[in-house]
Amino acid sequence: MNVPPLISLGNLTPECFLREYWQKKPLLVRNAMPDFNGLLSPAALKKLACHDEAQSRLVIHENQQWQLRHGPFRSQDFRKLSGKQWTLLVQEINHFLPTARDLLTQFRFIPHARLDDLMVSYAPEGGGVGPHFDSYDVFLLQGLGTRRWQISAQPDQTLIADAPLRILEHFHVEQEWLLHAGDMLYLPPQYAHNGIAEDDCMTYSIGFRAPSHQELIEQFLIYLQDSIQIEGWYSDPDLQLQQHPSRIGSGMQQQTRNILKKIRWNEMTGEDFLGHYLSEPKSHVFFDPPEQPMTQRQFQKHLQESGIKLNLKSRMLTAGNTLFINGEAYPVNKHAFATLTKLADDYTLPAAMPVDKETEALLYQWYLNGYMD
Repeated sequence: MNVPPLISLGNLTPECFLREYWQKKPLLVRNAMPDFNGLLSPAALKKLACHDEAQSRLVIHENQQWQLRHGPFRSQDFRKLSGKQWTLLVQEINHFLPTARDLLTQFRFIPHARLDDLMVSYAPEGGGVGPHFDSYDVFLLQGLGTRRWQISAQPDQTLIADAPLRILEHFHVEQEWLLHAGDMLYLPPQYAHNGIAEDDCMTYSIGFRAPSHQELIEQFLIYLQDSIQIEGWYSDPDLQLQQHPSRIGSGMQQQTRNILKKIRWNEMTGEDFLGHYLSEPKSHVFFDPPEQPMTQRQFQKHLQESGIKLNLKSRMLTAGNTLFINGEAYPVNKHAFATLTKLADDYTLPAAMPVDKETEALLYQWYLNGYMD
């Protein structure tokens, strides 16, 4: 269970990349992955797009009009398409292919808390999703074929009205490159870009989540709602007669302000919220317990002889002395935290690694929940 090396950033160290490029400016890396031709074929991607649990989209550009269709698809849907100007996109390939998670591991110079997923797109000649911008960082790694990337730092973000996708109405190309197998382009947020397939082409998009301030605050309020309990009831034994019964009186307003002041949080509350929120799987993700689970004794033997790894869909993070896995929190002792941090970092624990009873019990519980393989 060796951890893959970091992906090449050309002549840059990860520290230099983070300091000079991350969220600042694009970076083109030629031959970032030598001999890389992709993780799956176009036929395999189409088959995956027919899977009920896969998040897939089909973008068609025909007669100057854009169409967007959502999966799951049927195999005959692809046979009806023309030979040009369409794109198939499948999200969360890392939930289905161990090799996809291995690829994501090569980007571990970015914290796991920022990682979203690996999306793979396939397009024949002329295919693309139009010029657009994203609110998140992305590495665009070329697999099969060749794609032309055009980029712009333009401030104009006017979108085509009534289009089913967020496509820029005006796109002013400032730079462009042809990317061949193994080449990679990094783009920071809000950088306009347009990718056009030169031939049968597959691109691997490593995306990093960037929640809006609005989303963070909304989710934090939901977290507070579920995690705090405030005693007491509104009362007004000294209620006075009002001239206008429709008026919200100053006494009621003052008492309500005093009640709202009972909503309190501290650094630990924020830390706990982030762990739950960032490790929470997306709403369409479910875990299946093993059909014939090992006994705890059998699991202990398996752990020592073969090691263990996270299920491909599991998200595991750490903060303070707490482990967060799939939206659940587990405060643990120092030894368990050190051991399980390795699992969170590398997605695996090697065979014969010494574990204490608390660690073993947690791992077995997670195995029964379907969080481990």
